[in-house]
Amino acid sequence: MSSSQIRGRPRRATAHIRVRVAHAVLGALVGVGWLVLPVMTVGARHPVPVASAGAVASAASPRPAGASTADLVLPLVAGVAAVALAGYGCVRRVRRARTRTTPGTVATRPPVAAPPDIERQARTALRLADDCVRTSREELSFVRERFGEQRTEPFTHAVRAAETELSAAFAIWRRYEEGVPGEAGARRQALVGVTGRCAEAGRRLDAQAEALDRLRGLTTDAEGMRAALGVAEERFRELAARTMAAQRTLAELRERYAPSATGSVTGYVEQAKDRLVFAGARLNEARQASDVGETRRAAWQLRAGEGAVARTGVLVGGVERLADQLREAAGLLPAALTGAEPEVAAARRTTPGPGGPHARPAPADGLRAAVRGETGRTPPTSDGPPARTAHADGVLAAVREELTGGRYDPLDALRRITRAVERLTGVRSGVLDTAALLVARGSVAGAEEFVGAHRGAVGTEARARLAEAVRELGAGNAGRADVVAGEARRLADRDVRAHGTEGDATGLAGAVLGGILLAEDTDGGPPPAFGGPRTRSRLHG
Repeated sequence: MSSSQIRGRPRRATAHIRVRVAHAVLGALVGVGWLVLPVMTVGARHPVPVASAGAVASAASPRPAGASTADLVLPLVAGVAAVALAGYGCVRRVRRARTRTTPGTVATRPPVAAPPDIERQARTALRLADDCVRTSREELSFVRERFGEQRTEPFTHAVRAAETELSAAFAIWRRYEEGVPGEAGARRQALVGVTGRCAEAGRRLDAQAEALDRLRGLTTDAEGMRAALGVAEERFRELAARTMAAQRTLAELRERYAPSATGSVTGYVEQAKDRLVFAGARLNEARQASDVGETRRAAWQLRAGEGAVARTGVLVGGVERLADQLREAAGLLPAALTGAEPEVAAARRTTPGPGGPHARPAPADGLRAAVRGETGRTPPTSDGPPARTAHADGVLAAVREELTGGRYDPLDALRRITRAVERLTGVRSGVLDTAALLVARGSVAGAEEFVGAHRGAVGTEARARLAEAVRELGAGNAGRADVVAGEARRLADRDVRAHGTEGDATGLAGAVLGGILLAEDTDGGPPPAFGGPRTRSRLHG
């Protein structure tokens, strides 16, 4: 019996068992005593006190010859009975222990799911709920484009409510990953809470799925199908032009900036082209199926085409967003350098030691050592104020050299400046705060685009980090949001590589990677639709 089972035994039950054992032992001792007493007195001349001579003595009758044997029978029977009762009580206790349902035993209780099982359920629920919210939001954009804001308000409200529940679930999960709460029972309850929040998000979407289908009329109204095809095809033609422009924009960015500046969108244009090819084929199939009255197949093809169009928009939008932010960062960089210099100078005046008022800035030929936090003479032995001041001096000097040395990465330069100053002073203000916010927005948007475009392979950890980055950005913690968004992107990259489609993200494999098809069948399965776990696969078959 384990220590937890022992601790779980009720005190009343333990005391009751002890009383029964004591009674059994007492009965056995009484029986044995009764047996032994006649044997101890059988050889005595006067086994009982001798009474005085008189009437009593004369009235006593002579003792029978077999009286000594009869005296042994009754005590023997009593002893055997006591032993039998004790044995019977022991058997009953063993039998009751095997069949009882009180908290100290687990023989007849249903097995409780182990924490790893509950954790796997929570992971699955988070990923599924996140996919449902993303898909519902994307399909709703096509519906809103046709019917307007007012008629689609109930569906918009459902998506927002689901997003709120999902955000709360991710927040609970993140605290769970950090070890909060620490008690085993509370951790299980936290995982149950995660699963419950995800289920509520799915329920909100499931409740509106049928109403959205009635509004669209894809399988019941030929006119509704033609109108939906018109919206999707119009967006398809717009994205085809934007994809060509994004290819030219990306080539220009690579000529102007360092390779690291465009590394986050590597392969986006090629993937966007593949998604366009897939979307075009699906939309053509949908129109042909609609013309011959195969409404179910037409709806299937339309939703697959809409999903591919939406992924193309994410990929092309990522290139366009990066181009805008790089231009903004390049324009902001001189002002950020100017704003950082007085902060570092003030810290240098108040810092004793190697970084104090008599310290000289790092020489130009020692930029790498300065960026690592070294003073040019001896490396600091701790992360104290002198080391941080020297590090900030080195960062500013290195950025100035990059500005005059050719291609550079404006966003990364702003990131290094703002982090160095915040590490030195603990705060940011003015232009540095604007720079930090620009960097954080770029990091969060980049991670969001990557996860959205590769959702078929991205796991729970990356999605949870992304949700945390969004929360930190909304709370104004730009530095923290930037760091967590970077973690989300690295985790998502790892998941995509592990998925095995990094070198073959085209055609059907690309559609599964992007979550355009649910991969439930050998042909890729159905496309997901607006709704939660119960309704999102309703176009199957």
